Amino acid sequence: MLRTISALALASSLLVPAAMADEAEAETCLKAKIWDGYSDGWAVRTATSATLDQGAYRIYLVTLYAGNEYKILACADGKAKNVDLVLHDADGNVVVQDDSSDRQPVLTYTPTTTDTYFVAVHATELEGEGTQAGIGMAVTYR
Repeated sequence: MLRTISALALASSLLVPAAMADEAEAETCLKAKIWDGYSDGWAVRTATSATLDQGAYRIYLVTLYAGNEYKILACADGKAKNVDLVLHDADGNVVVQDDSSDRQPVLTYTPTTTDTYFVAVHATELEGEGTQAGIGMAVTYR
């Protein structure tokens, strides 16, 4: 009986196409943007990726140094329609946020003091219910 239930569960999972996120696609896009930035003097502070459901977010802690110009980039796979970036200070106040409605937002910021900040990456809108998106994020500086 247990074998029959397991076989049915496996068979039904094969019939429904999974809405799989593609972090590799997001990372490829992000790497291309990072490499393009090198020619303009940008260096990488940090880079990461995650798989997010619609409406979900990830928060990353980063120290930004006074006088450096920072560019925060995100790239999402084709399942994302809108990804948002928000930079918060150590007290949780919004410092800067993107106003775009796309899957490759960019923020720029030059802090006047060295401090801890939080980068929030939001999967604001994906293709459909139950979809996940692979999203890469990088903090670059010069």
